[in-house]
Amino acid sequence: MAKLAAVLYGFIAYLLFFLTFLYAVGFVGNLFVLKTIDSGAGVFSVPALLVDAILLSLFAIQHSLMARPWFKRAWTKFVPHQIERSTYVLLASLCLDLLYWQWRSMTGVIWDVQSNAGRLILLALFGLGWLTVLVSTCLVSHADLFGVRQVMTYMRGQQYEPIGFKTPSLYKAVRHPIYLGFLIAF
Repeated sequence: MAKLAAVLYGFIAYLLFFLTFLYAVGFVGNLFVLKTIDSGAGVFSVPALLVDAILLSLFAIQHSLMARPWFKRAWTKFVPHQIERSTYVLLASLCLDLLYWQWRSMTGVIWDVQSNAGRLILLALFGLGWLTVLVSTCLVSHADLFGVRQVMTYMRGQQYEPIGFKTPSLYKAVRHPIYLGFLIAF
C-alpha cells in the first residue's frame, strides 16, 4: 500500500508541475489563461512591487534551498527518500501557483513592437525558449528531474541509483540550458 501511495503522490506532484508549467507559458505570454502577468489594471505602486518581489523570492528561495545537499539530508529525516524529489516538485509548483494567483500587475508600457515581422520573431523566440526548457529536461532525464523515476523505482522494489550529472548535446555548449530557455522565453 505504501508503494502505491508513493507512486500516486509522485504522479499527482508531476501532474501539478505539468499543469503549472503550461500555465506559466500562458501567464508569461498573455495566452489562453484567466490571469496573466499583465492582467488587471493595476498601476505601479511600491506595495504591488513588494508583493511581486516576495512572490518571486519565495519561489527562488524554495527552489534553491531545497536543492542543497545539506537540506536534502535534513529533509529526508522527515520525508522518505523515494518521495523527496516529488515533494520538492510539488512545493515548487505550489509556490508558482501562489505567484500566479497573487501577482500584482502594473500598467505601463516598457516596450511595444508594432511591426508584424517583429511580433512574429518575438513569438518564435517565446516558443523556442519554452521548447528549450522542455527539451533540456529530457536531455538529463525528465522522469528523474521531476521525481517520477524515484517513485517508480520504489514501486518495483528496486534500489534507486542517482543517474549523476551528464552533459549531453546542448549541455556541452551551455552551462544551464533550462535557464537559457527561460531567458529566451521571457
